[in-house]
Amino acid sequence: MALHDVSFGVPQGGIKAVIGPNGAGKTTLFNIITGFLTPDRGQIIYRGQAIQGKPAHSVASRGIARTFQLVQLFDHMTVLENVMVGRHRLTRSGLAGGIFRLPAMRREEAEIRAKAWEALEFVGLADRASQPSGFLPLGLKRLLEIARALASEPRLLLLDEPTAGMSPEERQLTRKLIKQLWDQYQLTLVFIEHDMDMVFGIADRIMVLNHGALIADGTPDQIRANKDVITAYLGEEA
Repeated sequence: MALHDVSFGVPQGGIKAVIGPNGAGKTTLFNIITGFLTPDRGQIIYRGQAIQGKPAHSVASRGIARTFQLVQLFDHMTVLENVMVGRHRLTRSGLAGGIFRLPAMRREEAEIRAKAWEALEFVGLADRASQPSGFLPLGLKRLLEIARALASEPRLLLLDEPTAGMSPEERQLTRKLIKQLWDQYQLTLVFIEHDMDMVFGIADRIMVLNHGALIADGTPDQIRANKDVITAYLGEEA
């Protein structure tokens, strides 16, 4: 089983890190929460409602956004267009408005573009807005995914290894950006990460998965001192 008996909560406005060895079930957990996989049993309760088994677009419409371990962008679109796609759940004009270019649709498109620019400026990619996203280096693609997720105005943001493949300098900048993101947008944030400086530096709670099971869930100090976590993941030197 990829996951079994995993039970946890995240308070509104909290920052929770999910850590564990490769293959522990971390991305599977995100895929189940966001509707890419359906659990065999159990419940996922978000803001008082059960969402397990809901399709991905339905989950997104409730204000849950995510990034991916393997970057998922529209490489043929520009950087700006990729972020504009993130506003899809908030559009209201419909097919007729798009075909006939009705005034309401034009106003909505202008708002989408303005919000997309705002997200790009936040992550520092506004100067690359007209470039095809496929030509960006991996570190900037991860920032673009964050911008696209922000454009959907989420209440809950799930980041899957946001600093993977980055240089130490890029990781440090991204760590600051994510903390600033939480401060500015007042999000609930859950992130998967292997960079322990980031995990212990910004998370207020940390949960640890190993072989699909939850072996610890606590404050950074509690996780540092947990013998099961040290054995399974952090190592004796930690």
